[in-house]
Amino acid sequence: MFSLQYKNVVITGGGSGIGRAIALLFATQGAQVHILDLNMQAGRAVVDEIVQEGGAAKEFQCDIANQSAVKAAFHSIGLFDILVNNAGIAHIGKADDTNEDDFDRVMTVNVKGAYNCIHEAIPVFRQNKGGVILNLASIAALVGIPDRFAYSTSKGAILAMTMSVAKDYIHENIRCNSISPARVFTPFVEGFLKKNYPGREQEMFETLSKTQPIGRMAEPKEIAALALYLCSDEAGFISGCDYPIDGGFTKLNN
Repeated sequence: MFSLQYKNVVITGGGSGIGRAIALLFATQGAQVHILDLNMQAGRAVVDEIVQEGGAAKEFQCDIANQSAVKAAFHSIGLFDILVNNAGIAHIGKADDTNEDDFDRVMTVNVKGAYNCIHEAIPVFRQNKGGVILNLASIAALVGIPDRFAYSTSKGAILAMTMSVAKDYIHENIRCNSISPARVFTPFVEGFLKKNYPGREQEMFETLSKTQPIGRMAEPKEIAALALYLCSDEAGFISGCDYPIDGGFTKLNN
């Protein structure tokens, strides 16, 4: 079950965190993985990991906010079967203290970046007679998260984008779903704690972990496991759905 043998997969932001975990797992399941990342060095490191384990992977330095760059990368890749829109950036701030440049930057990367990749993927999927799109949304799209105005707005857009794409292309054998993680322990979280709580990293790590009813943050590999299912043929009857993976955050936090 959950084999991706003979599948070609494009993963944005595959050089670290959740994207890296998805790339490693998909390669283990037989996929040929194509990593798009702004950080060429990070993408290359993940490709090296995959190749050392006997898998197949390539990296492409690409700014997903630039449609011409995405078009060029996809042209180099050729036909593929699965697109995972994982790349994104975060921002801390409320509506009144988020400046215009920061708001534009978050929306350009998180929303326009996903749009650019979907825009270029649909013609490929038509040529393939079908395909799968998986978008990384967030619980920030589902519930109010303090000090995450721009980020929450962008992930709300991803959720709406998922439903729109699923509706528009269901009769062309193109499925589109999204995953909404809660806090996941990634290099971003480590950097956030170090920058904002120097000397109190462990204390704040415990505090953030306990905001989830399950009592801990998710591991990237747990998000990757759900991504694998939704991109596999076993999930062929699923489209237009969002899957919170949140340790009970959205339903059990009273």
